[in-house]
Amino acid sequence: MANKAFSVSRLPGFSTMALLVFAALYLPILMLVLYSFNSGKSVAVWEGFTLDWYARAWANQQVKEVTVRSLVIASCASVVATVAATMAALGTTRRKAFKGQTFIYVMINQPLMVPEIVTAVALLIFFASIKVATGYQGLGYLIAAHSAFCIPFAYLPIRARLEGMDLTLETAAADLYASPWQTFRRVTLPLLAPGMIAGLMLAFVTSLDDVVITVFVKSAGQDTLPTYMLGQIRRQVTSEVNAISTVLLVLTVVLLTAFFFLTRKKD
Repeated sequence: MANKAFSVSRLPGFSTMALLVFAALYLPILMLVLYSFNSGKSVAVWEGFTLDWYARAWANQQVKEVTVRSLVIASCASVVATVAATMAALGTTRRKAFKGQTFIYVMINQPLMVPEIVTAVALLIFFASIKVATGYQGLGYLIAAHSAFCIPFAYLPIRARLEGMDLTLETAAADLYASPWQTFRRVTLPLLAPGMIAGLMLAFVTSLDDVVITVFVKSAGQDTLPTYMLGQIRRQVTSEVNAISTVLLVLTVVLLTAFFFLTRKKD
């Protein structure tokens, strides 16, 4: 009788360990969502169901201001990061292998490998010298910092899409006397669009919830939604923060679900 193929799921305690891991990952999130509907001020004692905290968050002018600022920064940064990532992906995949290609790949993905606090301190020092020289204190620094940090998040799905694309159509377009620009615009770009949209959404989510780099780079009065929430938690934890976190969670889940459908491979 032939032995059954090895499966890690048959190991003793696998199911228990899996349940513990899922509980550790998702039980705190479920508690967060649950207590965003708590009628009491305590975040640890359930006192009844209410939507008041969502109404208060919606009516809070400061929440509106930091939310708009976060959306502006994330939108600008994700667009810039996606454009840069697309050019980088084209430059590293649509050509023959060359010396130093691995080094370039490492440098593009450097923000993923270096601790975020190191990147934040480096950006703080770099932008501080520019602020002193120019006197400019606007949101441009946050947009530039977020754009640089988000490039690898946009680059990975775009590169994966390019590597999975068949070159036959591009070759056929060239054989039919299409110029390189015509081939890119009419063939490569439409096929690459799902990867670009996925990279854009991933960069947007990454920028929207960033705290460390934002805290180090922002000037006075430039709080984003995550840094505002951090400040509120330091003063007093209320269910209003839970409500805002729940809305962010829903937005992130929607975007990541769309990212999954855009990047999954079809049979």
